[in-house]
Amino acid sequence: MKTPRSLLPPALTRRRPATPYVLDAALASLVLFAVSLQWMFPDEGDDPLSWQGWLLGAATAVPLIWRRRTPCATACAVSLATPAQALYHAPPPDVMYGGMVVLYTMAARTRPWQRRLMLTGWILGVVITMQHQSNQEPFEYAFHLMGLVSAYALGVLTRVQRAYTAELEDRAGRLERERAADTARARAEERARIARDMHDILAHAVSLMVVQAEAGPVVVRKDPDRAEATFDTIASTGREAMAQLRRILGVLKEEATTGEAGSRLPQPSVTALPELVRQVRRSTGLHAELRTSGTPRPLSSDTEVAAYRVVQEALTNTVKHARASRALVELDWADDHVSLTVTDDGRGPSAGPDGHGLIGIRERAVACGGSAETGGAQGGGFRVAVRLPVAVDREGALG
Repeated sequence: MKTPRSLLPPALTRRRPATPYVLDAALASLVLFAVSLQWMFPDEGDDPLSWQGWLLGAATAVPLIWRRRTPCATACAVSLATPAQALYHAPPPDVMYGGMVVLYTMAARTRPWQRRLMLTGWILGVVITMQHQSNQEPFEYAFHLMGLVSAYALGVLTRVQRAYTAELEDRAGRLERERAADTARARAEERARIARDMHDILAHAVSLMVVQAEAGPVVVRKDPDRAEATFDTIASTGREAMAQLRRILGVLKEEATTGEAGSRLPQPSVTALPELVRQVRRSTGLHAELRTSGTPRPLSSDTEVAAYRVVQEALTNTVKHARASRALVELDWADDHVSLTVTDDGRGPSAGPDGHGLIGIRERAVACGGSAETGGAQGGGFRVAVRLPVAVDREGALG
């Protein structure tokens, strides 16, 4: 969100510092003209204009040129010239134009004690000065005092309005920075999610292809028909991985074009776990089994993806590292969470993965408000246990 100053053309922005002097010089000329009218066109019975009177009138107007840069010095100069004009010049001023301008300026621009001291001084000065004047009517006291108080009040309102506008601009700037930070954070989270997905897809597909390729030469010699099926499995696994990568890259391309991270590629869910286990069993020969207990509960979309990717990564690690013959995937539904456990009968923690796979499992679980544990299984092998909240309790799980 642009501030009013940022909307100005550069040329106008450069010229702004000189503008207050031009405006204040015009204001000083207007005040000098106003105070001179009384002497150039005196009322009947009043004394004519003298050069001393004109100089005193000028002393109440000319300092206003510097009222913004040095408000206190300007106020002091006008405060000295005004009673001198009233006491030693005839006729006295009908309206204290200079005094009202400096009180407005003090109220709008100076510290509280300075503006209050100046207002008090002017009120006392007006009362004392008028006591030395003859033929002063009561309404004249009220007129002069009300003029000074009104000018001061207008300055206070201007200062409050200026502070309110500055606060609004500052708040708009903070909101803009927060929105930019949220956008950057969302993009970073989306990039991390896509990186995890790419790791899981590639690791799973390549592991299955490597297992099949290593068994290929043996199967070719012993069972040509089975060898053909093996190569078909390698090809289909590669094609599926390529299709998923194309979807991910398509999302990245769309984000680069639109500048948004809102588009999401289709994601797997818990309902796809049986097919995942069958694929691993069919492609690698690993005796993989899925057991489900409890009543399924609704999961958030992120938790659905996390559950699938956790099982996929755990089975990939089993195929790559464990040299296991069996793997058991257990899906246990409870009232407030779902537990996922993947156990194999392989070589145990000594042969377990130490790279991005287990880190990705923990990150996915924590991101959904859950937890993950990895380590040796009872009786040997390796065990991955993850607990994820169901949709109704996810907010509370996140704290």
